[in-house]
Amino acid sequence: MRVVIAEDLTLLRDGLTRLLQAFGFEVVEAVDNGPALLPALLSHRPDVAIIDVRLPPTHTDEGLKAAIAARAEIPGLPVLVLSQHVEPLYARELLGDRAGGIGYLLKERISDVEQFIQAVNQVAAGGTAFDPEVVAQLLTRNEPLASLTPRELEVLRHIAEGRSNAAIAARLFITEKVVSKYINNIFSKLGMPPSDDDNRRVLAVLMFLGT
Repeated sequence: MRVVIAEDLTLLRDGLTRLLQAFGFEVVEAVDNGPALLPALLSHRPDVAIIDVRLPPTHTDEGLKAAIAARAEIPGLPVLVLSQHVEPLYARELLGDRAGGIGYLLKERISDVEQFIQAVNQVAAGGTAFDPEVVAQLLTRNEPLASLTPRELEVLRHIAEGRSNAAIAARLFITEKVVSKYINNIFSKLGMPPSDDDNRRVLAVLMFLGT
């Protein structure tokens, strides 16, 4: 799986490169600034991009802007954003195109290698992987979710974090059948009828964490 990395801290950039290579990923380019990121994404069209929100020269939102611009050119380009702090505005902006294949993790989560690699794979596969802290802040500010019960909100939070039905069942100490029932209730309340073409799990996350 081909990866582009954008991170200005040399130690973290090199550490990410070695970590990903150890798990069989091919790091095709690793850049340390905003202006270099967009050309790298458009040139390599990676299977997934791992991008710091804040990059030189201004250390504001260069990484995010490059990711959004690249996804405009390459719809659905998988992007996993890394951030030092929870910044819901940036998460919402990234979610704006609703094309799937997106993630948002706090940098501290990288220390949990298994969780981080799972998030990379989840995003590369077109799913979502959101940091629990980001999900919590987005959910509490989102009025369209008012019709969901606390348990349904909890299930949706786990979906947003990229967990499968089996993983959700294990976390909540319930059966997969009960998880499926909760998910069907969520889809029904959010006005998402069955569809052969759309991944309703992704749409549920994108529509209601991104609006």
